[in-house]
Amino acid sequence: MKDYKVDMGERMKQQRKLLHMTQEQIAEKLNVSVKHYGGVERGNAGLSIENLIIVSDILGIDLDYLIRGEKPIENIPSRMKEIYLNSPPDKRQHIMELLEVVNKF
Repeated sequence: MKDYKVDMGERMKQQRKLLHMTQEQIAEKLNVSVKHYGGVERGNAGLSIENLIIVSDILGIDLDYLIRGEKPIENIPSRMKEIYLNSPPDKRQHIMELLEVVNKF
């Protein structure tokens, strides 16, 4: 299993580059060193919950996507989203297939 910090750091790096921002700019906003922030992007360091929230705001990405890699599910009832997100990852495809069947009715 790949380390979630490595995946999260890669998502942060990709989004930062899309926004044409530097590690220095992000580190300054988080009040951490550039070395520490670079370690976060490489998956070697972590951030506090508060700083994860700030990073998601700075980068304009959903916190769940930032941490878990789950694309945001928009415009669906919260209970459906809760069921989907609380399901084991290997069962999520089955849930989507069931929704496709229901959608045909």
